[in-house]
Amino acid sequence: MPRTLRILSGGAASGLVSRLQPAFEKKHDCRIEGTFGAVGAMKDKLLAGAPCDLLILSLALIEDLVAQDRAEAATVKAVGQVKTGVALKEKHPPVAVDTPQKLQALLQAAPAIYFPDPAKATAGIHFLKVLQAMGLDHDKARLKTYPNGATAMAALAQSTEPEAVGCTQVTEILITPGVRLNGLLPEPYELTTTYTAAVAVGAQEPELARALIVALTAAEAAETRKRCGFE
Repeated sequence: MPRTLRILSGGAASGLVSRLQPAFEKKHDCRIEGTFGAVGAMKDKLLAGAPCDLLILSLALIEDLVAQDRAEAATVKAVGQVKTGVALKEKHPPVAVDTPQKLQALLQAAPAIYFPDPAKATAGIHFLKVLQAMGLDHDKARLKTYPNGATAMAALAQSTEPEAVGCTQVTEILITPGVRLNGLLPEPYELTTTYTAAVAVGAQEPELARALIVALTAAEAAETRKRCGFE
């Protein structure tokens, strides 16, 4: 019976894990069971007792879990940095968002704005602050929030409004059919998140978890990380 490696991860790492998964499972005769979502929600799952061998979350949350003796300090390793971007539907022509004024104009004109949970998701928390700074957070009917970036982008892809806009981390935009990365959030609203892996304290498969950290961060996986939106 193959062993099972259980992961609790931010949605940003979903594409990377899925691309490395077949070769890893074959090499180690195991299966990966991943739960991906808003990083805050993944932390909550761990603290609530969800089985977990490997964590892939923001650096701040990993450090918090190490302090709580829920993640092994000696195994902490950065997977890569992920920027936050603006998404449009696939057939929408490109729109410049390289200045706050251009981004604001796009958001003001959008009939709907899709983004992840503004309470638990890194990009969602940040983007709500951007909307507040621009005075665009009051029209609640236009703001479409979802549990994580992947579900937000899937909903944008399915939207019948061609001018709808989305915002989440570029990794989740790049893996969603029907939407495309239009550009990054401009200064002073840019956001770069360092995604970090660590073995969970009490892991049932700590050796497999450490092996996957090696695979995720290996030099041979650099091009795959880049294609998935990691820097």
